[in-house]
Amino acid sequence: QVQLVESGGGLVQPGGSLRLSCAASGRLFSINAYGWYRQAPGKQRELVARILTGGSPNYADSVKGRFTISRDNANNTVYLQMNSLKPEDTAVYYCNAYQARYLGIRRDDLNYWGQGTQVTVSS
Repeated sequence: QVQLVESGGGLVQPGGSLRLSCAASGRLFSINAYGWYRQAPGKQRELVARILTGGSPNYADSVKGRFTISRDNANNTVYLQMNSLKPEDTAVYYCNAYQARYLGIRRDDLNYWGQGTQVTVSS
């Protein structure tokens, strides 16, 4: 099992910055990727940024150039630095850990989620 705890959300004015943190614990050696997702009211949860173990990060088009995902392996923490925030970035942000578990030839996709942290961009 993997446990994820997010922090760092809050209210910020347009153009401002926030840094979200995700503290991970548990069986982390099996995790293949970490990501940040968000869900705005009335909308589906969407991928914001993702980083594979040993790989390069990738971002949603809407946040490219503004958001940066990073990992601190020593402290088992994943960050999302958000700059130039816009009102449309308002959402609950969730940390995700993904594990591809193989049982013979069958692959199970396991996703672990944090409780979410609210980000509100408003003047």
